[in-house]
Amino acid sequence: MARLQQHYREKVAPELTAKFGYTSPMQVPRLTKITLNMGVSEAVADKKVMDHAVSDLTKIAGQKPVVTKSKKAIAGFKIREGQAIGCMVTLRGVQMYESSIVS
Repeated sequence: MARLQQHYREKVAPELTAKFGYTSPMQVPRLTKITLNMGVSEAVADKKVMDHAVSDLTKIAGQKPVVTKSKKAIAGFKIREGQAIGCMVTLRGVQMYESSIVS
């Protein structure tokens, strides 16, 4: 069991139960996911910037990110529809607790 998960189960959850008067352990709030997002506005002009952002986020999260694309064109930002503008990773379960972000 990850250090953070163990701390939550042994200390945080009982304290929340006592403080708010929860009658069931299922009422105690808990983490379900951690989402890491990186917006890369420079990727509009240079495609290599997106590759660097993807590799950086891969090193941070430990899994390959999804490249996010624009939903619609915005002339003021010089963005076309479907153009890569960022990347994101969603961590769940064991990976969420064992990530270098959380510890």
